[in-house]
Amino acid sequence: MRSFNFNLLPSPADNIYSGHKVAFWFFIAFNALMTWRSIIHMFFEEFGAHGIANLIVLSGDPDPMPLIYSFFSLWGFAQLIFCCVSWIVIFRYKSLISLMYLFYLIEWFIRGFLYPFLQKSAVASGIYSSGKTPGIELAPYVTFLLILMFTLSIREKYEK
Repeated sequence: MRSFNFNLLPSPADNIYSGHKVAFWFFIAFNALMTWRSIIHMFFEEFGAHGIANLIVLSGDPDPMPLIYSFFSLWGFAQLIFCCVSWIVIFRYKSLISLMYLFYLIEWFIRGFLYPFLQKSAVASGIYSSGKTPGIELAPYVTFLLILMFTLSIREKYEK
């Protein structure tokens, strides 16, 4: 028999993971992908901005692109910090994996379903881009996968 453990802040936070193995291995793979994404945004901001995010090159005097690249790099750094916390959880505090899933789920839900409504009309109109970003296009599917994996991560074997 299986039950759901909704205790997202176990005391003590230990290295015992009691959720489904599929959710554990998916979390590792997903975090590896998010780490790669973070590194691209942090160190290869021009490629991340144009090749992946499909932003057009803006011109002006002074050139606005170095400032935009700096923001991309800072965003990548913030993402990388979150990924590092996730790696610490994977290697030392596995009992917090469900909590980390919840954080990722909130991020991807807001990215795909709330953030498009919060953008200013000029940004949302697409005049600054040559296409949608993979993060926006894939957000509904990633959100669904994260809901599924979060559910599996809180599901544990019930033993008498």
